[in-house]
Amino acid sequence: MSKFWFSIGCVCLAISVGIGAFGAHGLKSILEANQRTETFETAVKYQFYHSFGIIILSFVAKYLSIKTTNRIGYLFLAGILIFSGSLYVLSISGIRWLGAITPFGGVAFILAWLILGYQIYTSKE
Repeated sequence: MSKFWFSIGCVCLAISVGIGAFGAHGLKSILEANQRTETFETAVKYQFYHSFGIIILSFVAKYLSIKTTNRIGYLFLAGILIFSGSLYVLSISGIRWLGAITPFGGVAFILAWLILGYQIYTSKE
């Protein structure tokens, strides 16, 4: 198990809970007024899902090289920052052009899962 990636996944999950609660309570009036509650909730969900992905990565790291493990972990983190981060900012601020970068985060998520699956499938154990 990779303690580093397990810890990163746990921190990302804790942040997800905090951001979700803040959105549901502290930002509720702003999000509802601008009809962006669903966008904010999507960002929280994807951050949650991929934080668990990082935790899964920590357990299967023993089958991967350190370089591959880190590459996958950083793709998950990039996806969280770009995908969820852009949706958080869009939801709160209304800056629409941020929606143009959101797909890059989605691509990072997709690549992380594909590389992870391929690497585990082709591992020697």
